[in-house]
Order: sequence, then C-alpha cells, then structure tokens
Amino acid sequence: MNEIYQTVADCRETFVEMSYTFTQDENEIQETVSEFMLYFLQMNPDTLRSIYEKDNKKGILSYGAVVLRRSFTSPRSPYYYKYKKYYTHIDSRSSNITYDNSDVYHKKHLYNIPNPNEYQQWQKLEQIDKALDDFYWYDRDVFKLYYYEGNTLSGLAKKTGISRNSLFTTIDKVREQLKELLDE
Repeated sequence: MNEIYQTVADCRETFVEMSYTFTQDENEIQETVSEFMLYFLQMNPDTLRSIYEKDNKKGILSYGAVVLRRSFTSPRSPYYYKYKKYYTHIDSRSSNITYDNSDVYHKKHLYNIPNPNEYQQWQKLEQIDKALDDFYWYDRDVFKLYYYEGNTLSGLAKKTGISRNSLFTTIDKVREQLKELLDE
C-alpha cells in the first residue's frame, strides 16, 4: 500500500494543475486538493489497490480527475460541506457595494458581516458536538456519518453494512436525546 500512497502523493502537482480548469483561486485549489488527498487516504484500500493494479499511475489520475471534478462541482462533496458552503455564505453576506462614477465596486471582507447573531448557529453546533462526546461511541459515530458527512441512509447502509432501519433508529434516538439535552 505504501507504493500506492506514494504514487498518489506524486500525482499531487498534476491534480493541482487539473484544478485550474475549475477555478483560478489558489487558496481554493490548495484546500480542494488537500481534501482530495485525504479522500484517497480514507478510501477503501481494496478499491484503491484495484484501481492501481489495473492502470497504475494512469488509473489513479483518471479516477482522481473524476473525484476532483466532483469536489469542485457537487454540493455533496466533502470539500463543499467543509469549505465552500460556509465561505460562500460569509462572502456573499459581507459584500459592500460602493458607487463611484456610476461604476459598482464590490468589496468583500470578513469583518463586514452585518449581523453577529448569525454565530448563534455555530454556538449551537458546538453545543451539539460537546453533547455528542458523552454519547455511546456507536451512536455518536453513526450520527456524525449521517449529518456531518452528508450521507444518505441508503449510502450509509452500503458503506457500513448496517441495515437502513437500524441506522434510522439510531439516528432518530440520538436526535431525540439531543433535543432533550438542549431543551428544544
């Protein structure tokens, strides 16, 4: 497996070059490729091995090109959930428009966020995270896989081998316990 992971690491520069197809923002490219490399490390080793054994480096690049495109374009990608959705929301809410000689200039700054009460949502998420730390490991992990990683029940059932009904029951139980703990 070390040889395969080394090949994936060697392809990083190629993946960065591929990213310029989707955006010119250096920060976004670096964040996406980093998340993408983490994806390779977390993926099923048997799947990765079969991709590598079939086409070696070319297989890794081909598979990587598809995953990279999805990272930039799919709202279900881990990159979108962790970075793009959050920063796009902040960026769009923090715009200042100034008019000068009938031209419109957009100045975007994080300190221009108009309503500090929006951070209450983040505080609530932190409360949920702290409450989840006290749950049984299985319940906590299933809940996080479903809500934090954006898996569907069917997709999660396929990944874990746990029945869909069992997953639903666990997630529902955790949700109800969190409501009681947080007085909602």
